[in-house]
This record gives sequence, C-alpha cells and structure tokens, in this order.
Amino acid sequence: MKIKMLKLAAFNFILAFILLGCEQEFDNVIEIYNPDYQVKLVSPSDSIQYNPVDSLITIRIAFNSPSNIQSVFCDVYAADNAKLNSSPISLLDNGKLVNGDDVNGDGSFANKFPLSEFYPNGIYNIKYFVTDKSNSTNQVALGTFKFDNGQTNIAPVISDDIVDPDTAIVAGTTVILTSIKTFDQNGLSDIDKVYFLVYRPDGTTNNSQNLMFDDGNLTEHGDLSSGDGIYSLLIQITSTNQKGTYRLEFQAKDRGGKLSNIINHSLLIQ
Repeated sequence: MKIKMLKLAAFNFILAFILLGCEQEFDNVIEIYNPDYQVKLVSPSDSIQYNPVDSLITIRIAFNSPSNIQSVFCDVYAADNAKLNSSPISLLDNGKLVNGDDVNGDGSFANKFPLSEFYPNGIYNIKYFVTDKSNSTNQVALGTFKFDNGQTNIAPVISDDIVDPDTAIVAGTTVILTSIKTFDQNGLSDIDKVYFLVYRPDGTTNNSQNLMFDDGNLTEHGDLSSGDGIYSLLIQITSTNQKGTYRLEFQAKDRGGKLSNIINHSLLIQ
C-alpha cells in the first residue's frame, strides 16, 4: 500500500507552469524521424474563447519540407485529459478554406474542429502525427492552448470533511483516511485540484498542498468510487511526528482559478 507520509516537512508540491503566446515558431518537436518534414510551427497556441456563432477552431501544423509526408493527423485533449475526437482528425494541405488551409502544397496542413461551451476551462493539448511514404507513423509535435468556455465561472464548494481517526495515540504507525466532498456548478470536469494544507501544533506550516484523488483507488488513496466528487488521501502517522493538535485546511480550485470555501479539521496526535 502506498501511503503519503505525514511528517514535519514531508509534503511535496509540483507546480507546472505553461507559457502561452500567439502562433509562433515551434521548438518542442517530439522527434524528428526525417529531416524532410521538420516542424516549423503549430497553432492554435494562444487563448481561445468559445464563440456560439462559430465554434470552429483551425488546427494547423507547418513543415519546412513536406516531400516525404503521406498524411498528417492529430488528437485533441481537453483540460481534464479527455480525448475530444473519436477518430483521428485529418490535417490537409489542399488549399481549401473549408478545411482552414490557404495554399495547396505549401507544407502547411490544417483542418477545423468544433469546441463546445460544455468543455472545461483550462489548458488543452494537441498531439500531431505524421505518416511518411514508408507508412511509418510517429508523433512529431505537441501543441497547447488555453480554452475559455464563455460560461460564468462559479467557484467550487466543499463539504462533508472526514479525518478518520482524528485522534490517534501513536506508538508505531497509524493510517488515517482524509476525505472531502466537492461540488462545482460548472461540472466536476471543471475541478482542477482538491488538497489540504497541514498546520503543526505550533501553528507553522510549509504551505505544501497535499493533493487528494477521486480515482477510485482504494489501496493507494482510500478513494471508494471514481468520478463521484469525493476526493480522498491516505496519510501515515508515525511516532516521530510532533505530538499535539494539527489543523488540516481543505480547499478546492477550479480550472478558471477560483477557490472554494475553506474547511478546517483538527487531528490530535498523542
């Protein structure tokens, strides 16, 4: 069983920072299998807001030389990592505006793809693939853009906090279940993260966010059911932990950056 250790400085947090800009030269090519089709740029790579009149975006990838390319396609992943297309999206270099392509045979491949107001806000990924004339298919680039679904963003709400047990006499090792119920009026897919901070008996904290999970992984996280809005985390207390009353401060954050209410729960270690 993999259990998070609750110690004085045992809480780790990884912050991924993604830079967004307008269409630009692309320097994060996954692999170059043939110099005849080195990636020059991808788009979109900026911020996009849902437009009820025209929900289509143009997906594009350009190459320095397309001579060895047989076909190009891509897959689009939402902010919650859900794949939006059921089949590969073909990108075409046919000069047809209906596909979003301007010039035939110029090495720029494009097609249009619809976005929905019901898709979650946040960072989207596009994986680009090339099949060359030897029928070898490889991923050649990864693009990102930020999507705003245009809906009024309402902050999430948390409730029904559980710390079980919340009083522990520790001689050896004690496993404690933490759990919180999370609701978001914009849908559970709008939840970016649910976490708690730990304040020691002396009132200090290292401000590390202990991420909780709604993945149905009972063994590692103590979560009973995936996707039900109840986030859980197992922590482990040992005799080396400072004795006294800890405060666990629970909170959730949505993909639009809004924070939920805060719930505090006491944990007494004796």
